[in-house]
Amino acid sequence: MLLSLSNVPRDYAWGSTTLLADLEGRTPAGGPEAEVWFGDHPGDPADVQGDGTLDAVTGGSLPYLLKLLAAASPLSIQVHPTIEQARAGWARESALADTDPNRNYRDDNHKPELIVALSDRFESLSGLRPIADTLRLLDVLGDSAGVEELASRLRGPGDVLRDTIGWLLSGEAQAVVDDIVGSVHAAAGSASGEWATAIRGVAAISETYPGDPGVVVALLMNHVVLRRGEGVFLRAGLLHAYIAGLGVEIMAASDNVLRGGLTPKRIDVPELLSILDTTTGEVPVLRPVATDAVTEYPVPVADFSLRRIELDGASVVIDVDGPTMVLATAGRVAVSGADGALRDVPVGTVAFATPDEQRLTISGRGEAFVASPGDPASHG
Repeated sequence: MLLSLSNVPRDYAWGSTTLLADLEGRTPAGGPEAEVWFGDHPGDPADVQGDGTLDAVTGGSLPYLLKLLAAASPLSIQVHPTIEQARAGWARESALADTDPNRNYRDDNHKPELIVALSDRFESLSGLRPIADTLRLLDVLGDSAGVEELASRLRGPGDVLRDTIGWLLSGEAQAVVDDIVGSVHAAAGSASGEWATAIRGVAAISETYPGDPGVVVALLMNHVVLRRGEGVFLRAGLLHAYIAGLGVEIMAASDNVLRGGLTPKRIDVPELLSILDTTTGEVPVLRPVATDAVTEYPVPVADFSLRRIELDGASVVIDVDGPTMVLATAGRVAVSGADGALRDVPVGTVAFATPDEQRLTISGRGEAFVASPGDPASHG
């Protein structure tokens, strides 16, 4: 059976006023439109055309959450727990009300995620840069007291990134933060070479979040620019933040977020540090490697899989296993299942195939993303 899904954009302050409207070919709503959720998560289950919400169909069993994400300004720096950490955190907080400001865990699931760029440029902070590289970046910022203090801490013993991030977020380092941000702005105007994009990116972030210690945390992270169709997978424990752009995001069905800066919301520093993975290195960009019309984005988790379909007028037949979504992102897209009936999928909406469907035919001219449960043999 095929169902038509839609949802109302969530109006988070960082959302774009135009990106989703432009994608869907409609007049902007006048305020920020940040995310559209397609899933059965109780936080915002998708609407089923004609009758109710998706959770009534699935019983809340969908293992993934699919989103359109439109960022005009940076999201908070954040990290998500492993499934073991989520279960333990959920159990510890079982006595807290859902609305309690001290609650960190909204459910008992992990939240690995994949973002694929729909805009020509999608900027993000993804993972922690190798310390030696960050020290070379700091050399470009000069020798102010704040820069020297940060460099000294990064040259110290032990798990220096965990210690340094904890110090930056503790409230005790504000003078250092302000000094470093001043050095970043001074360098941004004339920056060139390998660190120019990162320095200018952090300077721009500080304009949105003046005085926020997360600006200096961002200086420790990889600045990643995705082109249209490119993606990045973010494992549990990996520090990240989306900066600007339009994308398709898919994740395990969870809303567990521990924040690490660039936010007016509460930051639980000890809990953040307890789940933070301080392994350094570049986060690989998943570049499209298409077989005919289909691009795969391989991920090492069983919760979800994502495929991109480019349609040129010829039909594309795909096998599916489990509850599957077809999200239209450009042009004219239609889907048919076992009964052969053709269902139009307007851009920005989803055709949802219930688990009895085993093969879908996708037709038209445009682009669609197919979300399904992942390979049960995968694990993260």
